[in-house]
Amino acid sequence: MVEYYGQVVGVGQTEGDIMRVLGIDSSGMVASAAIVEDDVLLAEFTVNNKRTHSETLLPMVDEVVRSLGIELLSIDYIAAAAGPGSFTGLRIGAATVKGLGLALEVPVVPVKTCEALAYNFWGSAGVVCPIMDARRNQVYTGLYHVRGEIDVVMDQKPCDIAEIIDEINRLGEDVTFTGDGVDVYRDTIWERIEVPCMMAPAHMNRQRAAAVASLGIIYAKEGRVVSCDDFAPEYLRESQAERVKAEGKA
Repeated sequence: MVEYYGQVVGVGQTEGDIMRVLGIDSSGMVASAAIVEDDVLLAEFTVNNKRTHSETLLPMVDEVVRSLGIELLSIDYIAAAAGPGSFTGLRIGAATVKGLGLALEVPVVPVKTCEALAYNFWGSAGVVCPIMDARRNQVYTGLYHVRGEIDVVMDQKPCDIAEIIDEINRLGEDVTFTGDGVDVYRDTIWERIEVPCMMAPAHMNRQRAAAVASLGIIYAKEGRVVSCDDFAPEYLRESQAERVKAEGKA
């Protein structure tokens, strides 16, 4: 549990100044860094490959900053995908965010991964359902209306894939699925779904730091900000190593 600061503006800012946010997402296979200034995306670097985030994340941040010809010190906030997702990816992201936050002396805006995935569908009708593969027939998921602001219909949580599909059927609304879990559970979705549904296209079906940074601006204005020391990932469940350890003691 983290405590948010009160209503704030950026470091060195006054009301009405431009807000510049660095967004970072390493919660899945994708590594992504972006800079958003108010309502304008200035730069984004997203890679989806098997290289570890420890190899790619900081060079990506450096690249977006250098490509814009700005100083990293001009950043007002760091918006970070806070989970759920890959335990390793989240830990690498948290270490990166803490290091940058400490060096730049700027606050961190935690952004829930599923909310950021859903925000790619700003202005859409129906409900948006991010699905992240959590293995063992489990997914990290949530349900959202994104018709302007994000309206949380069901907050992110781990659950069985059948459970979330049954909940969508109960709601009775059109649904858009997004996230890496769609590829894993596509057949199950088509077998069980009873409402009109769409699968997100390639440019919208993975994590994007631009969405994290854009939500970061909104949340920063609402005061949903923590210090870099207080920022911590939201894993939602134990890691595989922790589960194996617990099972061994049982």
